Amino acid sequence: MDIPYYHVDAFTGSLFRGNPAGVCLLQSWLPDDLLLAIAHENRLSETAFLVGKKGKYELRWFTPATEVDLCGHATLAASFVLYTFTDCGPGPLIFHSQSGELSVSRADDMLFLNFPSRKAEEIPCPDLLTRALGRKPVAVYAERDVMAVFESPEHVRMLTPDFSLLKGLEFLGCIVTAPGAKEDFVSRFFAPSVGIDEDPVTGSAHCTLIPYWSERLNKTTLLARQISSRGGELLCCDEGDRVSIGGRATLYLSGSLHLRE
Repeated sequence: MDIPYYHVDAFTGSLFRGNPAGVCLLQSWLPDDLLLAIAHENRLSETAFLVGKKGKYELRWFTPATEVDLCGHATLAASFVLYTFTDCGPGPLIFHSQSGELSVSRADDMLFLNFPSRKAEEIPCPDLLTRALGRKPVAVYAERDVMAVFESPEHVRMLTPDFSLLKGLEFLGCIVTAPGAKEDFVSRFFAPSVGIDEDPVTGSAHCTLIPYWSERLNKTTLLARQISSRGGELLCCDEGDRVSIGGRATLYLSGSLHLRE
């Protein structure tokens, strides 16, 4: 059995930047253990698996260690593949996922994800979080992920987390963020509990980042930068109970996965 496979750098217009994702176009669903084995073999932060046609698809995402409920960069990568290599048509793509219905539209070389907003609530700073990050944040918020707010981009950039301690937090991942210089805000994202010490660019984290920074800066359209070593840019918009996350994507590799029957 051969599966069409693509390796796409998401949230960037340049190769070797942004967040690489695998995209597998399936005729029908394979067993979950096989999907996980493929994602583990790929060794990318996420591999997207799709079943469907003509603009409507079921979509799932796997890290090398587990399935996740929402992934932005792999959805962007999957949409880039569909628009570029299939007859999906020019209109919005509709995805059915664990996080409900998602849509992606295209404008020139930009793709825009329409995702659920995940506004976080402020919580007391856990001592474990301070010890894991090596610096106490000025505020902490929680939703699916814990979000630590710092004063400056330099504080975020200089963090060297203890990932073994971060695994002890009762959240999928840890967002760290601060006001930006040229951009509205910056962030990084750590998720060792699902096999990703640091994710290069994380669309799903912006479901929490966007409502926070939109309210704090009193603006609905924001430019964001994830300041990992690869880095990436996101054009964000707060739409109430939904958020729009825009970015570019670049193809690195295309081919086939060859699986024995």
